[in-house]
Amino acid sequence: MKAFVLLTCLAVPALAQGALAQSDPDDLPPGLVSAELLPGWITPDGHRMTALRLELEPGWKTYWRSPGDAGVPPRFDWQGSQNMAQVTPHWPRPEAIESGGERTLGYHDQLVLPLEIAPATPGQPVDLQAKVDFGLCLDICVPAHIVLTAPPVGDGPDPLIQSALAEVPEQSPDHPLCRIEEIADGMRVTALFPDENAPEVAMELPDTWVSQPELEQRDGMLHAQADFVGETGKPFALDPSQLVLTLIAPDHATEYRGCNTEG
Repeated sequence: MKAFVLLTCLAVPALAQGALAQSDPDDLPPGLVSAELLPGWITPDGHRMTALRLELEPGWKTYWRSPGDAGVPPRFDWQGSQNMAQVTPHWPRPEAIESGGERTLGYHDQLVLPLEIAPATPGQPVDLQAKVDFGLCLDICVPAHIVLTAPPVGDGPDPLIQSALAEVPEQSPDHPLCRIEEIADGMRVTALFPDENAPEVAMELPDTWVSQPELEQRDGMLHAQADFVGETGKPFALDPSQLVLTLIAPDHATEYRGCNTEG
């Protein structure tokens, strides 16, 4: 099963992991220069806008929310936080990264991931603590674990976070055509898009491992095909309305929520 690549990466010995309270350089895992939650600001609707900022050593990379065959997407544990109702990450457009013959989606140099926090009690302060598990890669991938506490909220919008928000994929109201079929260990989805300059496509489904899509230009359309493997390792009922499809070009990205199996 292709998901074995991901499980192998997660099984790297624990000595590659580290923990820190904000950004203690002595406790950072390999490949990481600094890590922090930015102060952020309070939005007009009363939400706290902050961001996870990771600064990476030269040549190292970390991963997007749906990185492909061999990547490790970040996972957050907010149990140490106070007055938090909901966290909405706003993922900036990733780039394609080639490493060890694998193509994944992620970031090099740094990741600024905006995080929008809805308070449980509006008007009251939101205290943030995050345990973050994520992948760091040079020639091989290692899992990293950090613990971060956000500083007090800032006085106004942060240009660094605003710049990252400007890179979030555009939301499209359209629903591309797609074909869904069973395979031995799950499901296969083929989505069709108008032929355009989008060298990368990401396909996502909650709680499901998804392969890096294979792309083909044919009959004036871009065909993107990926395998979806659930916990059972068997075919399952895949709801096309739950699919998230993202076309990623060097200077923009477009996100589609749901696809149309009719037509």
